[in-house]
Amino acid sequence: TSNLASDIIMKACSGPELPDVDDLVAQIRPVLSAHFKPALLARMTIIPYYPIGASVMADIVRLKLKSLGRRLMKSHKMELVLSDHVIRGIASLCTEAETGARNIDQLMNQALLPRISQKILTQMAEGVLPKQLVVGIDPEGYFTFEFSDGEATAA
Repeated sequence: TSNLASDIIMKACSGPELPDVDDLVAQIRPVLSAHFKPALLARMTIIPYYPIGASVMADIVRLKLKSLGRRLMKSHKMELVLSDHVIRGIASLCTEAETGARNIDQLMNQALLPRISQKILTQMAEGVLPKQLVVGIDPEGYFTFEFSDGEATAA
């Protein structure tokens, strides 16, 4: 895979209708030809990607966070509670075309998981493990974490 011509693809896909795959290949072929030797390019099958839309990105975020929720439940018998606002907030931070959904992993590994781990370790040191961890986003865009023993109100 290559991110060559991603700017051309993004521009071509910025309208209300996505271009036909053959049209998209025709638009990016000059960039590919300038980068790859003709013999190599002739052996390649060019499959351009379409940019990931906001709803698809939110679905990917939801799947990854669901996996995190399963880990929390298995390890600590703790439910992870997230609102759609949190899902959309994370998805909105993962809009770079070059990295796409890989930004979700980076965001989780650098911003979310360390803070969740720290909060859980603090609770464990105090001898208390609540039933739920409610993750939110404050008005400035920072993650918030609250422990609860109540019923989940968000999905």
